[in-house]
Amino acid sequence: MAMVRRPRKRWMAAKAERAEESLKMHGLTVLPILTFPKINPVLISIGPLAVRWYALAYIVGILAGWFYARAIITSQKLWGGSAPLTVLDFDDFVIWITLGIILGGRAGYVLFYNLPHFAAHPLQILELWNGGMSFHGGVAGCFVAIYLFARSRGIPLLSLGDIVTAVAPIGLFLGRIANFINGELWGRPADVPWAMIFPNGGPLPRHPSQLYEATAEGIVLLIVLGVMVRAGALKRPGLISGSFLLGYGLARVVCELFREPDVQLGFLWGGLTMGMILCMPLMLAGIGILTYTLTREAKPKDA
Repeated sequence: MAMVRRPRKRWMAAKAERAEESLKMHGLTVLPILTFPKINPVLISIGPLAVRWYALAYIVGILAGWFYARAIITSQKLWGGSAPLTVLDFDDFVIWITLGIILGGRAGYVLFYNLPHFAAHPLQILELWNGGMSFHGGVAGCFVAIYLFARSRGIPLLSLGDIVTAVAPIGLFLGRIANFINGELWGRPADVPWAMIFPNGGPLPRHPSQLYEATAEGIVLLIVLGVMVRAGALKRPGLISGSFLLGYGLARVVCELFREPDVQLGFLWGGLTMGMILCMPLMLAGIGILTYTLTREAKPKDA
């Protein structure tokens, strides 16, 4: 017997009807719901090889940050003279920071977000293509890379950190866009006009919190730090690094108010989420670096 396929319009109408009923049950206002743009998480596949949007976000983010960093290093106006490192130094550093991002990000996700699962399935730690990266773990990995490279080349630690953090929002923006394309890390139930029903997020419309984070942690932070760089912040080593840590922490905490906690963790103490808790030491570190930097004299401009 031939299989009868339900027309797509009828399926979408039925899904919208179920969502409306769920909204009423949860006491939310019924408003028009935006359709989630179903994009294949695999950009292109050739035989067994597949290029995913998530991987592309990392690649493009690293490359774009690399070129932006080179532009910063070569501008003597921004430093008040020659930069404390060369473009060739940073070219060599890219492989260090890439390893720091990947190894630290994966280790952070395993330790902070899903340790029991990976303890039972240790081989899955290597399955990076299935997702699962932690920004806070990536920060730790980047710090190790910055410290080791700066020490090996005799480069000021804070100056190298300033360059890295000035370009980091590019990768953050692209990473959050990739999260949105994958339909993961969605927001809490919402009745705002731009709420969406995510494929794996249940029948309730939700905040597209990935886009909130892409805007706050990516675009806004990139613009703010860019303005600071052009205003001479690099003459005070640590000013950009401290501002990034504090700014990211604040932006992430605000966005966490709209983001659904990871299902395996849920809400923690006092309604906090893991993301909020991990941002606290980041913000404290940012405040400490800013305090240290602002109590030192700025590097004078060349005559």
